[in-house]
Amino acid sequence: MVLEDQGLFVPPESGRSVSLGGLEAIFKVLGAKTAGSYAFVEHVLLPGQLGSPPHTHANEDEVSIMLEGEIGVLTGEDVFTAGVGAYVVKPRGLPHAFWNATSVPARFLEIVSPPGFKQYFVEVADLLSAAGPPDMGGLAQIAGWYGLTMHLERLPELMEHFNVRLGP
Repeated sequence: MVLEDQGLFVPPESGRSVSLGGLEAIFKVLGAKTAGSYAFVEHVLLPGQLGSPPHTHANEDEVSIMLEGEIGVLTGEDVFTAGVGAYVVKPRGLPHAFWNATSVPARFLEIVSPPGFKQYFVEVADLLSAAGPPDMGGLAQIAGWYGLTMHLERLPELMEHFNVRLGP
């Protein structure tokens, strides 16, 4: 019996990954393996990177569990630092963003429920692979397809205050 194919065992090196500039998304467990309940996505966020512009999910709840390094997090109007072992709960309807203002990569596991958000990462990765600065209009359009509201007006404030950038 091959446990990996049944979703019972996921080796550390497994999973398809996509690059979102300074953020890597590695799909560890997809919704097909959990009867549509949740998905696990591992993220690696490079130093000096904003992981995502501030945004609000209409459809998904997310929980991030810090595995290595630390990230800054905005949830609603609260700002805090999450280090190894911290859990960051981001329920649908609550604006949030995250960044790595340190000099070392951060790694965290994200639980997404319901799990249908994988394709968002794939589509954004395709858009970000184009030459030049990120196409913010294109990002906003893709976000809308997945029930995300982007709060781009907060972007300059976060980038300047925490000395982070969006993309490579």
